[in-house]
Amino acid sequence: MNRMISKIKSFMALCFIGTLLACGNSKNENGPSARPQKTDTAASKAAANIVFFGNSLTAGYGLESPSQAFPGLIQQKIDSAGLPYKVVNAGVSGETTAGGNARIDWILRQPLSVFVLELGANDGLRGIPLEETRKNLQAMIDKVKAKYPQAGILLAGMQVPPNMGRDYSEGFRKIYPELASKNETGLVPFLLEGVGGEAALNQGDGIHPTAEGHLLLADNVWKELQKMLAR
Repeated sequence: MNRMISKIKSFMALCFIGTLLACGNSKNENGPSARPQKTDTAASKAAANIVFFGNSLTAGYGLESPSQAFPGLIQQKIDSAGLPYKVVNAGVSGETTAGGNARIDWILRQPLSVFVLELGANDGLRGIPLEETRKNLQAMIDKVKAKYPQAGILLAGMQVPPNMGRDYSEGFRKIYPELASKNETGLVPFLLEGVGGEAALNQGDGIHPTAEGHLLLADNVWKELQKMLAR
């Protein structure tokens, strides 16, 4: 009889342990590993970058603070509108389209929603062949599209002084609208509209806008950029 009672107790103990193990497995299935994963808000915010890729105009050459340059002013407009975008200023003074094409791969390592391409002015001032400028701009557009096919691209149009020769100046001006049409990108017809040639809105070199001049540049860009963000 004692042996039978002992066997019954052993059997009940095994059943109890089995129940505990089953409960433990149930907790694991409904524990942290089974909970829905939280959304990676950091990644989603990073993807909302607006990269301004350009030369000294984008970099804000000669200004007291980069925040006075038109990309910084665009950030203020974005914040005022309550839009979830962060401006990234990737301007380098003296940059040509060849230089931009050489460094763009590094810039494209970060996620982006909109790419603003502001290059070419230094090509024009140096008299670089038009086809070389066009080729480099097209190459940069291609790289952005390949890496981020859903990103918007805004091309900032530029012009050069007539002293470069009529054929060169006219050919240079046409590069931007033609590329914008071919690639179906946004276009700021002339970034320096209302500022170029206005002594009061430019620094002593007559080339780089003052802080007041950058306010107009920001308006010129915002007219087109806000259309893209609205879409």
